[in-house]
Amino acid sequence: MALSKRSWVASANDAGCDFPIQNLPYGVFRHEERTRIGVAIGDRILDLRSCAREGLLAGLAEEVVAACGADLLNPLMSLGPAAWRALRDRITELLDAEDSSKGTRDRVEKLLVLMNDAVMQLPAQIGDYTDFYASIHHATRVGKLFRPDNPLLPNYKHVPIGYHGRASSIVVSGQEIRRPRGQTKPPAGDPLFGPTKSLDYELEVGVFVGPGNALGSSIPISEAEQHIFGLCLVNDWSARDIQAWEYQPLGPFLAKNFATTVSPWIVPLEALAPYRVPVAERAAGDPAPLAYLLSPSSDKDGIDLTLDVDLESRHMRQTGMAPMRLSTGNLRELYWSIAQLITHHASNGCNLRPGDLFATGTISGAATGSEGCLLEKTRAQGPITLTGGELRTFLEDGDQITLRAYAHKAGLPRIGFGECTGTIAAAGAVL
Repeated sequence: MALSKRSWVASANDAGCDFPIQNLPYGVFRHEERTRIGVAIGDRILDLRSCAREGLLAGLAEEVVAACGADLLNPLMSLGPAAWRALRDRITELLDAEDSSKGTRDRVEKLLVLMNDAVMQLPAQIGDYTDFYASIHHATRVGKLFRPDNPLLPNYKHVPIGYHGRASSIVVSGQEIRRPRGQTKPPAGDPLFGPTKSLDYELEVGVFVGPGNALGSSIPISEAEQHIFGLCLVNDWSARDIQAWEYQPLGPFLAKNFATTVSPWIVPLEALAPYRVPVAERAAGDPAPLAYLLSPSSDKDGIDLTLDVDLESRHMRQTGMAPMRLSTGNLRELYWSIAQLITHHASNGCNLRPGDLFATGTISGAATGSEGCLLEKTRAQGPITLTGGELRTFLEDGDQITLRAYAHKAGLPRIGFGECTGTIAAAGAVL
């Protein structure tokens, strides 16, 4: 797609807009008591079910048109890159300021819904959720808290580390997050049960799987990205005190499965093509990936995607203070690429399915100010002083965390992800 294209939807051409015509992310929205698949353009949503009904998708394969009429994105995810590209090209034609005729614009304009009038839903039926540990800077900082002399375990630079999460507790941006209860172990005394005192966020990028693979088969690294429908933002909330007591010997469990927040818009890899960069350079002496993880396209397997985290306390909202920026990182600093995550997950014959969600794990950079969670920030620097003077080591009730992501450079359109937001509510009743 030409990087200079403009849409006849005026808001899509505004400076700083997340959703220009070069983006066209997919989501699922509810409007006037109906749930439909939509595409974001400026401050509007194009209703794809209505486009199909009105004949605006004529010429596309029947299965593509049918998938646009579904209530979730799974059918479209299953069709693969050729189908996605054909649909994307058609949507671009409908919204292009130069290519679309006046008659087409009139027909399409009636099918646009204001984002402020819609309620976003989970974009897919997520059958399985896997969380990785792909940021070496995060792994190193956290490892130093427990193993100062040897922060990384021996396997980290050889194999992408991950664990299976809980899909049932994944929620869409905007939903309240209730403070979980669980077992914790004080330094002296017996274990206790009660609300976590160490609630944290985790800045991550999500990968939605498109076509899967048959049970017992694998996905070659050269084909991995053909199985990726698109990317979103993920906040994998964590109760650090519960985690510290339960995680040995099997790893994360109740400290993480109470809630995971995802952003509602899924950005296609094609929209991010101008921002592909080499994967992060490995340090001298680091082992090369094993052959099955050695990509022929490592010069463009990374993505230059800026990632921001903001915090707004209840006091800040009530007094009209702006949210405070906690950190800024970048997806390009991952140690393991998203293609490597796909290939490794399927390397033992595990069958991936359309709508499965992978998360990168907490993304942190090398520099101070790029930490992807409070555990890293506050253990190294002490409590954070918020704009109004409040102190934070971990999240308090009423705190709102907002993740944002965007790719941008001079001469290129800004490709944004929208927001991934969650507000902490008090713990529920005692069991």
